[in-house]
Amino acid sequence: MRRIARAPWELLKGAFGWLVLFELRNKVLLLPSAVRLRRLENAETGRLAAAVGPVPQALVATVIATHRRPDALRAAVASALAQTVRDQVVIVVDDGAGLPELPDDPRLFAVSLARNTAVAGVVRNVGIRLTRSRYVAFLDDDNRWEPDHLERALAVLEAPDGPDGVYTALRRVLPDGTERDVLSVEFDRRRAARESFLDTNAFVARRDGSLHFSRLRRTPEVLPREDWELVYRYSRGHAVRHVPHATVRYLVNPGSFYTTWSS
Repeated sequence: MRRIARAPWELLKGAFGWLVLFELRNKVLLLPSAVRLRRLENAETGRLAAAVGPVPQALVATVIATHRRPDALRAAVASALAQTVRDQVVIVVDDGAGLPELPDDPRLFAVSLARNTAVAGVVRNVGIRLTRSRYVAFLDDDNRWEPDHLERALAVLEAPDGPDGVYTALRRVLPDGTERDVLSVEFDRRRAARESFLDTNAFVARRDGSLHFSRLRRTPEVLPREDWELVYRYSRGHAVRHVPHATVRYLVNPGSFYTTWSS
């Protein structure tokens, strides 16, 4: 009897993919939180834009979301500023905890939300909306880039037949610094509906109105994560390509909502 009752669910998973179905459920159940958080995001973007003034335009804007990781944040910022691509701005958005001392660099801007949201999508969206650039890249405060991360991504994006978005390979490392594995999966939207191999720490994309994160309040139990949702949704109307070169050092941090990839 149980097998019969599960048959429709299995058919739906086969047709659409379990990640797509879970995200549809999330949108239905968590919509009220998204409405409230959109209002907060609008208010904070307006407040911070008035406080810091216009952020200079660059080829690429790097958005770093942070919360109470001062030492890790400084390492992430250093890896962003050390990129071989110099035509960029880096904006750090703190989720209401306060900012540590950061390097004095004209390309670096740092802001702090008025209160903690505990929603990574909202924090990143504020950073996107405060910047002006052709492309946007994302880096979390506990991860780092190799110096050629942006160079490799932009070489593909700026090519005559270039896509709208690219993601590089991820080198996953454990807290003691040892390497766990390298995640390098060619983009396949049908496969992405069933397997989670998309992470925005490796994602660089052309800016338009669809480049924003989900505002749903996702606890650790809520799957899929907002990284998957952004890239999967963006790829609906934009070409996305994989760059099979590991340019991201991704910390498998037990204190974070890291992804257990199924590649």
